[in-house]
Amino acid sequence: MLDKLRRFNWIMFAAMIALIVTGTVAIWSAGNARAEAIFHGMWLANLWTAIAGLVIYFMFAFTDYRKLIAWTATPAYAVSLVLLVAVLIFGAKVYGGRRWLWFFQPSEIAKLGVICLLAKLFGGEPRRTFRWFMVGCALIAVPVGLILLEPDLGTALTLIPATLLMLFVARVWRRGLVTLLAAGGILAFAVLGAVYEAEKPGVTEARRTAILKWVPLKPHQVKRVRVFIFPDEDLTGAGYNLRQAKISIGSGGLSGTGIGKGQSNHLKYLPPAISMNDFIFCVYAEETGFIGSLLLLGLFGALLLPGAWIAVMAVDGSGRLIALGVSTLIFAHVWINIAMSIGLVPITGLPLPFISSGRTFLVVVMAGLGLIQSVSIHGRDKTT
Repeated sequence: MLDKLRRFNWIMFAAMIALIVTGTVAIWSAGNARAEAIFHGMWLANLWTAIAGLVIYFMFAFTDYRKLIAWTATPAYAVSLVLLVAVLIFGAKVYGGRRWLWFFQPSEIAKLGVICLLAKLFGGEPRRTFRWFMVGCALIAVPVGLILLEPDLGTALTLIPATLLMLFVARVWRRGLVTLLAAGGILAFAVLGAVYEAEKPGVTEARRTAILKWVPLKPHQVKRVRVFIFPDEDLTGAGYNLRQAKISIGSGGLSGTGIGKGQSNHLKYLPPAISMNDFIFCVYAEETGFIGSLLLLGLFGALLLPGAWIAVMAVDGSGRLIALGVSTLIFAHVWINIAMSIGLVPITGLPLPFISSGRTFLVVVMAGLGLIQSVSIHGRDKTT
């Protein structure tokens, strides 16, 4: 047991606890500004969820990850697909999408299911053939396709890079992966170009309609891309949220306005519907300023850099892929959430790990970090 405690990564654990505390305070501040009493206690719900997450975290950390993925990876992946189909049929429609099945989000569970199955299948000898490349892509494409049907583009944008990087590190027909990534990049630029041509000033409605019928985006997603390309247009309509997000962050100055004293949040300039979730970084940045934002990024660094180190130190491929996949997934969430808040990427509904309100996401992230700790504890052993 002492040997396991020595291999336990205390830096990563301390960073996780600090982020949980920071997120709980941020959720308290954002929720306290809302008129509905139910939101005033969201910070407490987040705290209890984190405690439940800690139980799962330690269970995963002190169980050999090889046994975990051998027993659960395939069933977890299969259950994830069933839940993703179920949410499309039975899920309640909220803000134009079906993402919730009763009290949880199947798409969050699917992230960990895909990562674990890929680690199980590709963690051994390199599978460099075209056949295994197609198997890996199919295992990723099925849940991603179901998630896009909800629609939930943000979740897909975090799962795709994490899983494709796992296949690349596992040396699964790298030429095919590079070709696939290049095609994805070309498609992204083509979509941006098409939206620009359709939405630029002076374009007739007929031409706009003709162009957008070839764009694989929903109408609300087209609006978000348009706001990204033309951020100074329609500031009281589609561009309002981004404008207020930037104002909130800029209002924090060097040291912030103080916890619970953010004016954009309390005066409802930053819409309450997003202040606790997708744009909670804006609330946090206004109240803690540039210094607080740097400290938050430092905590994420202290969480993710050990994950990368654990991946390097792992003896076997499955442990390396788990640590890499979970770390990349969290990094993608952090980067996209903060980047969209300051206008570097189009706005998409995506939580900031540990800081945004979201119970399913919090438990899944903590479970994933527990798996990384398991790799840290057991990953240098050649035998279990």
